[in-house]
Amino acid sequence: MVQYFLDGGAFMWPILFLLMFGLGFGFERLYTLFRASVDTRKFMALVQDALHSEGFSAAVDVCSNTRGPVAEVFHAGLTRVHRGIEAVEKGIENAGTIEMAFLEKNMVWLSTVVTLAPMLGFTGTVAGMIRAFDDIKAANDISPSVVAGGISVALLTTLFGLVVAIIVQTFQNFLISRVDKLIIDMEENSILLIDELVEMELSGELKDAEKK
Repeated sequence: MVQYFLDGGAFMWPILFLLMFGLGFGFERLYTLFRASVDTRKFMALVQDALHSEGFSAAVDVCSNTRGPVAEVFHAGLTRVHRGIEAVEKGIENAGTIEMAFLEKNMVWLSTVVTLAPMLGFTGTVAGMIRAFDDIKAANDISPSVVAGGISVALLTTLFGLVVAIIVQTFQNFLISRVDKLIIDMEENSILLIDELVEMELSGELKDAEKK
């Protein structure tokens, strides 16, 4: 494998750099997204219990002590309860937009690697073919032994560029699926929270919770 890499020529190095660059951002996103994942059912149950038994300050404390986008969105909404349900919805909407941007941060660099790696590979292919034709011109012969070196470079750079793109694309698709799951959890639980607050307001429990 190392020999194939060396035989590929100068274009193999920038492709290797793209692989390291893409994997670096990929692992950073993977770590961040897994840290942002929480058991939303358990978290929602804790918030509901705090709301009904101890009031909004306790529910806000639960959010402050929990990591992840769902907790951040809940925190933004619950801290605005005294302004009314509409203010809660607005706070959740604004916080959701910020959290979505955070979850999708640096994903564009993975797309860049997926695009550039094959392009560099194809560029190496063109360079290898030019080398092959130069060798033919210099030798005034079109025998396989004359053109084999240039064609080998062309095939190796293309292969390596495509392999890098496949690896990073697979990584990116997995990360996108994690982001989608977190966003769905955030939206679903935000609706549940608003519904809970509306029911508390209708039953008169909302004012009691604000006083605790």
